[in-house]
Amino acid sequence: MSRAEFAGLITPDALAARLGDENLVIIDIRTAADGAKAAFETGHIPGAVHSDYAADGWRAKIGNAPGMLPPLDHLAALAGRLGIKPHDDVVIVPAGTAATDFAAAARVYWTLKFIGHGQQAILDGGFNAWTTDPKRPVATGASAPKSAAPYPVVAQQALRSTADSTLVASRSKQASLVDARGPSYFEGREKSAEAARAGHIPGAIQRDYAGAFEGGKLKAPGELEKLFAVVPQGPVVSYCNTGHSAAANWFVLSEVLGRDEVALYDGSMTDWTQDPDRPVATGKAA
Repeated sequence: MSRAEFAGLITPDALAARLGDENLVIIDIRTAADGAKAAFETGHIPGAVHSDYAADGWRAKIGNAPGMLPPLDHLAALAGRLGIKPHDDVVIVPAGTAATDFAAAARVYWTLKFIGHGQQAILDGGFNAWTTDPKRPVATGASAPKSAAPYPVVAQQALRSTADSTLVASRSKQASLVDARGPSYFEGREKSAEAARAGHIPGAIQRDYAGAFEGGKLKAPGELEKLFAVVPQGPVVSYCNTGHSAAANWFVLSEVLGRDEVALYDGSMTDWTQDPDRPVATGKAA
């Protein structure tokens, strides 16, 4: 399967047809809210391995920002421990229960793409969708990854926006800033505990990531096109509080809608507001 074919979303039926393939790695990332490791051991897709989104360190606390990209040597070791090799096809399996659950899968997907892996997909509808057909097999027991060597990272820096590059984008208006949070955060009526100030990056477009979902599943591409039509064509920086929900907007814009030059600001508002010289706006979007 080519890199172009194996990107974005994969259906349960398409995954079922691939079970047992030597170069297939299935990563179940069900989080604490969905039972995590215990839920995995009760039932999972055959051959899947479990990775704890928080404990495995898919994101790192750097300074007071809890959602930063971890050091590359950590990510190389993590990918290797999960058995991911450069030519493997990786399927990321969320629970399929909520938008935030999908956002975790999108952040893992973005991280793998950032380290240079090109063949990954998120299971559309997650484990919930897998179990809707009783003919699809379910395995039980502990996770048993077939460890590989540390992943040979080739960082794709264009996928990531730093505080400095986001500041340039905000001032120059050469990229659209898309804020994935709800109105209360965007307008400054509420803030993340780690953020030093409430509000949004000046000039940002507010597009609540939860609006892209119905149940725990992404809406159809046509509906997503309408939802993000307000975002001009051209470079985009997706951000939120900690680079979590923004990963879902990044995924929709980049992988589903096929836009070029979409970057994720992993530090987001918790990183942005640590420097008092970086501007913060409040109030409704212009």
